[in-house]
Amino acid sequence: MDPRRSRAFAGRRVAITGASGSLGVELLRCFHGCGASLVALTTRAEPLELATPNGAPIPLEQVSWSCGHESDLSELFSRIDILVVNHGVNVHGDRSAGALERSLEVNALSSLRLLELFAAAQPGNLSAQPGKGMGPCREVWINTSEAEILPAVSPLYEISKRLVGQLVSLRSLDLAGPELRIRRLVLGPFRSNLNPIGLLGAGFVAQAVLRLAAWDWGLIIVTPNPLTYVLFPLAVLVRWTYLGLFSRPSCQAPDSVA
Repeated sequence: MDPRRSRAFAGRRVAITGASGSLGVELLRCFHGCGASLVALTTRAEPLELATPNGAPIPLEQVSWSCGHESDLSELFSRIDILVVNHGVNVHGDRSAGALERSLEVNALSSLRLLELFAAAQPGNLSAQPGKGMGPCREVWINTSEAEILPAVSPLYEISKRLVGQLVSLRSLDLAGPELRIRRLVLGPFRSNLNPIGLLGAGFVAQAVLRLAAWDWGLIIVTPNPLTYVLFPLAVLVRWTYLGLFSRPSCQAPDSVA
């Protein structure tokens, strides 16, 4: 185990959405290996049982939730150091009204609500003591995907991921600071239920994500595509600059709609 990762995450309480998916499971295993305390947020009712490579059970708290009911997690978030927003849906070639609504709700709007809710939560007995120089600040990691800027052969997946990327950039201007750090996970194609022919293994991706986070990277890119490493930081920089110049935290009330 990389001692840097152990120092970064040991004793921290981590909650992960999409915990029963391929990447969610591997992230839970990696965080456990670093000494973190785990909360698995899943929409499935079945118990999630994980074990280490030697067969020892991995202790975790499992919490059921669903999109549209994010506010039910308010009390939990007051006890969480790191929230990893990792859930998602891929409707592939479906472009029906129902598929569009589901893609936007799950991939974009739900992620935004979780970000806002976590930022507004009043920290309770956390391992982090934000803003006091006595420990790391609270963090939100949002899995947006390289589909923000590159084709994913799934139009609604691309549209919803571009939207959540824009929203995260916009809200980061106001929410990110000494008490809350927002990291963006930009991941290439890895094997999962959403993408069974992905090039990367979910375990490899999870290990890489934690390694880069322990190295204090805020924009975490894991992909075999070299273009992403060049284009994505540039896209984020341009987006932040544009949003910072042409938006502000508070505005006059909008004109009434006729």
